[in-house]
Amino acid sequence: MPGRLRRSSTRTLPFLTDILGNSLNDRLLFAVPKKGRLHEACLNLLHGSDIQFHRHSRLDIALVKNHPLALVFLPAADIPTFVGEGRVDLGITGRDQVAEHECLVPPTETTGVEEVLDLDFGKCNLQVQVPKMGNIQKPEDLIGKNIVTSFTNLTEQYFRKLEGQAANGEANGEQPKLKTNIKYVGGSVEAACALGVADGIVDLVESGETMRAAGLKAISTVMDTSAILIKSKSPSDPKLVDLIASRIRGVITAQKFVLCTYNIERSKLEAASRITPGKRAPTINALEEEGWVAVSVMVERKKIAVVMDELTAVGACDILVMKIENSRTIP
Repeated sequence: MPGRLRRSSTRTLPFLTDILGNSLNDRLLFAVPKKGRLHEACLNLLHGSDIQFHRHSRLDIALVKNHPLALVFLPAADIPTFVGEGRVDLGITGRDQVAEHECLVPPTETTGVEEVLDLDFGKCNLQVQVPKMGNIQKPEDLIGKNIVTSFTNLTEQYFRKLEGQAANGEANGEQPKLKTNIKYVGGSVEAACALGVADGIVDLVESGETMRAAGLKAISTVMDTSAILIKSKSPSDPKLVDLIASRIRGVITAQKFVLCTYNIERSKLEAASRITPGKRAPTINALEEEGWVAVSVMVERKKIAVVMDELTAVGACDILVMKIENSRTIP
């Protein structure tokens, strides 16, 4: 397995020797996006998980104060490489970035990444887009034309399937040449069609506002994506990896759910339980008033208003909703 980002790697990151010395020794390395659409959400997640650190403005390394852990701030697109090669133990990136990397470097028994947890943010779609006022209506119409994207590997894989080419190439083992011309652009991909560089693009779509403002429409989805927690296949400290994953899972659960409590007559409990089955099961306690019970149950935050209406309709009363500050849950 390639050397970890320790003493041996100071040849590629020389500032680590000068500034941090040997302080990375015996620390688990955790890669997080240094900027972009996932950066702020990742920082909030780390804060909620009580991962305490201070990042100096000129450094892409931050030592964690309360764990033998160091944060490495990297471009999201590079994180699958560092984790997959075992140079970093944990990472947060997009599922799209992992798929893009694995098109070029397929995982093996000892290399590549393992997905630990879907983090439930950064959700979007990698889509084929074309000018709204143009003649192209389906992705097959783009075969043989110019495509611009930041995801060249996934785009090539997608168009090879459209062109009916086997993924493993011809009998001689070489990939046949694509009819479709795929060009790489690192940013502002949506401008490519208007500038005459491309007939279509493949780019991430979240709300669709940027796509519509550029006069584009989606005609196909290459993949759905969201932020995920990934780990190396041979982490330096598996117990600490599990601890960090458990903390992050707890924060995600607390963000997704609220605690709902209510009182209801036992005779109506079955109907109420169908409305609030809970993440695993509701907690039910008998009240001193005969025939009544108190129910505590986790409910998805986005559904709570409707759930409260439905509980009221079946006879529940004293309905209270409380924020969950943190949690520990079984996957």
